[in-house]
Amino acid sequence: MLKNLTRWVRRAAGGPTPIPDELWRQTLRHYPFLRTLSTGEYARLRRLSEHFLDRKEFIGAHGLEVTDAMAVAVAAQACLPLLHLGPPDSPEDALQWYDDFVGIVMHPDAAVARRQRTDEAGVMHHYDEVLSGEAMHGGPVMLSWPAVQSAGTDQDAEGSVVIHEFVHKMDMQGGSADGAPPLPRGFMGAASSREAAAHWYRTWAPAYERFREQVTLAQRFGAPAPWLDAYGATAPAEFFAVACEAHFVQPERFALEFPELSAALRAFFKQK
Repeated sequence: MLKNLTRWVRRAAGGPTPIPDELWRQTLRHYPFLRTLSTGEYARLRRLSEHFLDRKEFIGAHGLEVTDAMAVAVAAQACLPLLHLGPPDSPEDALQWYDDFVGIVMHPDAAVARRQRTDEAGVMHHYDEVLSGEAMHGGPVMLSWPAVQSAGTDQDAEGSVVIHEFVHKMDMQGGSADGAPPLPRGFMGAASSREAAAHWYRTWAPAYERFREQVTLAQRFGAPAPWLDAYGATAPAEFFAVACEAHFVQPERFALEFPELSAALRAFFKQK
């Protein structure tokens, strides 16, 4: 049973509720990839997070009590991709990327979803899928709290389930998630949106196919497994989301492994 536990309310002056200083510091200390920002970026991320919390509603599943610390942990990671997308005097404008939903459903553990698929012979198969997160088109985001909490805390970890699901939401702004989010005007020098989309495809499609081949060789023939999460080989949308996770959590390693994708993501997220 889902229970609405908390909703961040506006102050009398009309602004969002400020995140307490100590809670903010604890959040930054817990996630190594949040500790590399500049002073100005910290301020922008905090402002974005406060506005994010003001606009979203957290719901605990299976009796989970969503605390302020849990909500701030989600907000900080969800807002990291938006850090440079809004204007300097109003960074919260970038939250328009997440305007298609309000609810964030938090689970105390991984969730199990009942799935079905039809094979090439037309036979319907039913199966259970274990999920640490899920973004629904036009609907809420589901997150497993243990997965949220563990993001980037291991030295070699390249994942953040929050970033993964929220960049899916960005991808969905152009329709169904397909690994090709709406691109900003002039993306990487493109003269038109069509040219920008073509450039994106020429960059991502070959990288995805090479990655799929690496994963197949590792799984079937014992070749060395790629560093990036093999889940990215399941679909272009998942490759985009997994790449974004690594780009924000382990940017130097990701740039070394995927220099062309790193350049494309830096352009898309308007990073210097």
